[in-house]
Amino acid sequence: MSAGLKITLVRSQIGATTAQRAVLNGLGLTKLNKTVVLQNSPEIIGMIAKVSHMVKVEE
Repeated sequence: MSAGLKITLVRSQIGATTAQRAVLNGLGLTKLNKTVVLQNSPEIIGMIAKVSHMVKVEE
């Protein structure tokens, strides 16, 4: 089974593009400093890559 990734939103969505906001909503990150734990999958890794400058990822 895949390990979990702990993802935290560290930059505001203000000024982000519509696509970036959609990715953050898809990840479940709606407010600043919110943390979610998601499974490590290629889809999630791709979403994190789109907003890597706005999130902090821990194993």
